[in-house]
Amino acid sequence: MTKKILLSVFLLPAAMAFAQQYGGMWIPTELNEKEMKDLGMKISAKDIFNPQKASIKDAVVQFNGGCTAEIISPKGLLLTNHHCGYGQIQAHSTVQNDLLSNGFWAKNMSGELANPGVTVDFIVDIKEVSNQILEGTDNLTEPELSKKIANNIEIYKNSQKTEQFQSISVKPMYYGNKYYAYTIETFKDIRLVGAPPQSIGKFGSDTDNWVWPRHTGDFSMFRIYADKNNKPAEYSKDNVPYVPKHYLPVSIKDKNENDFTFVFGFPGRTTEYLPAIAVEKIMKEIDPARIAVRDVALKTLDEKMRADDATRIKYASKYASVANYWKKWIGEVEGLKKSNAVEKKVMYEGSLVAKNHEIKSTLDQINKLYNDQAPFALNNAYYTEVIRNAETLKLASDYYTYIASVEAGRMNDSELAKLKTKLSSFYKDYSGELDAKVTAKLLALYANKTAPQFLPAGFEKYKNETQNIQTIEEISKNSIISGRAEVNGTSLNKDIDKAFSNQDKLIKTLKKDPVYQLYVAMRDTYMTKADPQFASMQNKIDALQKTFMAQQMSTDKDRKFFPDANSTLRVTYGKVKGSSPRDAVSYSYQTHLAGVMEKYIPGDYEFDVPKKLIDLYSKKDFGNYKDKTGDVPVGFTATNHTTGGNSGSPALDAYGNLVGLNFDRQWEGTMSDINYDPRFSRNIMVDTKYILFIIDKFADSKWLIDEMKVIK
Repeated sequence: MTKKILLSVFLLPAAMAFAQQYGGMWIPTELNEKEMKDLGMKISAKDIFNPQKASIKDAVVQFNGGCTAEIISPKGLLLTNHHCGYGQIQAHSTVQNDLLSNGFWAKNMSGELANPGVTVDFIVDIKEVSNQILEGTDNLTEPELSKKIANNIEIYKNSQKTEQFQSISVKPMYYGNKYYAYTIETFKDIRLVGAPPQSIGKFGSDTDNWVWPRHTGDFSMFRIYADKNNKPAEYSKDNVPYVPKHYLPVSIKDKNENDFTFVFGFPGRTTEYLPAIAVEKIMKEIDPARIAVRDVALKTLDEKMRADDATRIKYASKYASVANYWKKWIGEVEGLKKSNAVEKKVMYEGSLVAKNHEIKSTLDQINKLYNDQAPFALNNAYYTEVIRNAETLKLASDYYTYIASVEAGRMNDSELAKLKTKLSSFYKDYSGELDAKVTAKLLALYANKTAPQFLPAGFEKYKNETQNIQTIEEISKNSIISGRAEVNGTSLNKDIDKAFSNQDKLIKTLKKDPVYQLYVAMRDTYMTKADPQFASMQNKIDALQKTFMAQQMSTDKDRKFFPDANSTLRVTYGKVKGSSPRDAVSYSYQTHLAGVMEKYIPGDYEFDVPKKLIDLYSKKDFGNYKDKTGDVPVGFTATNHTTGGNSGSPALDAYGNLVGLNFDRQWEGTMSDINYDPRFSRNIMVDTKYILFIIDKFADSKWLIDEMKVIK
């Protein structure tokens, strides 16, 4: 190890310079305009973000708290990914009117569909408020430090004047070394305008997820509605389309390799500054545990979904959600190995220690804590994934929280109404019989993979998967939680209000429920033997990570540090580029409609193609949307540094025109959340030419094209 560290001092500058190429998720008030212009940008940083007047940021929103979307017309027309709008498309679907399979296109504004509860958030302003938030925190340790910071945040928020529809969110950056305040404006009347069938919007489904080449038309369209004064309002038939301060022109110009591009959106979470040992634990222990649990759940669900259309519709959104990170983690592990992420971190730490000997003490403490925490962290990974993916146990967890809240006197009418709404929504897309099989298999995995000291007494009986399926089926049939047994004269999945009508009886029945008792046994063991130890050590790790982050920034003067993603508005930039992720393998930066036809498998749920799209291709009826090859471009890749939350983000050209819609990353580069490597890290975008081609030629919805400013 010593030789490695000494060698790193000489090798690292070149290695870090290489790793810095284009990577970064930058706060839009702190852009490196010179670097962006050197790469080809033709507009100014003020054109991207300006709180005083209209700028591109006024066309970029956070969609429903998770994805990104952008406004592409003066009438509030919103573009995001198909997978971001999937839940809303599913909610409007039935077996008789399957919008997931058939697609949906409003013929005019009156045909647009309301989506209760869906919101979009605009960022009105961003300010660094580190001095205000960190005032009086010198020499404080936990828990006093957290209390003081929370108090300072409240004082700051209360000092700001906001409109009724605005809020202030204060977010830590650089592991709490800096703080930023975001003024947010929330709109609540968001209507579904259009979505291609999933044979376009989800083409390739799970097989193609996270991989390139990609041929997915992953987009859907919504519209923001406002009151007559153009202000946010709850849904009303009297609301009118929102008139934005700025909307994005849509470019259908041809793309060329090395064209400048930038992505503007709300990346969810990255951990770029972890120490080497943390990356090693993720790569060798944590990710493999998560993958194993989801692998079992997905295989069990897939078998039933392929055999039954009603189950396919019911579980479509959930299956996609579970599969998404399952495949991402697989790619992440492979990418971390291939990019030598741990070795690079060790080298970098060696160079830091050579410049600042205090860092050695910090790293020694961090390394010891991660090693001590390892068995508890592994149990945390298995336990949380099993409870999350065994839906019946997840329901038991919700009822456990409900009972605790009632017994503590915290369950008021408002909270009860929220719970019942949540449960009704859950049961709508839940099968107790199917989940009994999932739960049985996951319990077998948990019993076999978990160290004996973390298992409840007698849990060894669940090690045999075959026996489990029969055992858990019997438990499920006799459970009110699964909805297969009755309480108060009904079942929880049929009439939630009636089931809750006699609260005392409901709680007594729940406490005797076999699923509830199984969950409590698992929870009590975990909360006693693993969680306190895991959490205690994690708190110490977090405090040391804050110190380590500050030491990195003060020691490495040549490195440009951006804060890890935390669902706040960011800009990342790079160039349109193909890749060579493996020996003798080279990928072009662009895919075309011809590739859709090459992958076409009639009747296959992943690779079927609508007849109309086949006909358009056969006739070469491409309109204005073909490129220099004579075909319609479908997707393209670039070196933009993206992550979850960037789904639906606009990909913009040097002039700020929309050229693509971000929806994924290349599988070989999914480790970019932890270790961005420009050799492998590529974001994947739907080409605007394909989006407009589908809207115009496939959906016959030229009225939507007419709303846009199309740059030819």
